[in-house]
Amino acid sequence: MHIPTGHRCFATVFLFTMVFLCCWLLLTPSAVVAGASRCHGTTADGSLDYGVRLPRSGPNFSSYSDLAWLAGRTYVHSEVRAIVLAAYQALRHSQPGKVYVLGETGWKHGGRFRPHKTHQNGLSVDFMTPVVDANGQSVPLPTSVFNRFGYAIEFDADSRALGLTIDYAALGAHLVALDRAAQARGHGLWRVIFDPQLQAGLLQTEYGPYIQRHITLSKRRAWVRHDEHYHVDFAIPCPTGAGR
Repeated sequence: MHIPTGHRCFATVFLFTMVFLCCWLLLTPSAVVAGASRCHGTTADGSLDYGVRLPRSGPNFSSYSDLAWLAGRTYVHSEVRAIVLAAYQALRHSQPGKVYVLGETGWKHGGRFRPHKTHQNGLSVDFMTPVVDANGQSVPLPTSVFNRFGYAIEFDADSRALGLTIDYAALGAHLVALDRAAQARGHGLWRVIFDPQLQAGLLQTEYGPYIQRHITLSKRRAWVRHDEHYHVDFAIPCPTGAGR
């Protein structure tokens, strides 16, 4: 089939433009910030100004999906970004050898974020549940298009799935690190959503007393189970609305 020369040129330019854009997004540091973020409304009905993207990876963490990262599904409030990265930095020393996986957060400008009911004003972050393999080695939770980027994984009553076991100590250490990093910046954690049936394992760790004193674990079962990930809402003031 004959393709007009003009169409071929357009297709070639378009292809090279897309390749350049993808390479630029992959190689450009995600710390470029136009200014401090501003959240509006609530996590369930809000928006975000000057959202910033979380990094694709760090020494002890990675994003749940390069594709989703490129698609812009990992933007947060600038204060949330600072807290999340400070917590991971603290965990490099308190939990050497442990690896963590960032989940979904929200759009650069907030707003409706399907399929989530919240994640609308930059203050909500999903963290994939830390796990260990059969040898007790910390490994990333497997995430791919075949398991909805990890969100389709189901842990049983023994906290196991796919030959992996939930690392409650790593999870507890992470929540404590997040809370302390938030407090250091004058903020806090509003709530943490994690499957109520699995919370006993978390509270039995050495971090259980701290969590019970300082962090609000939601006791209600959410519309999705929240076993393969835990949802954290940060308590950061918004100029319009409560920021929750």
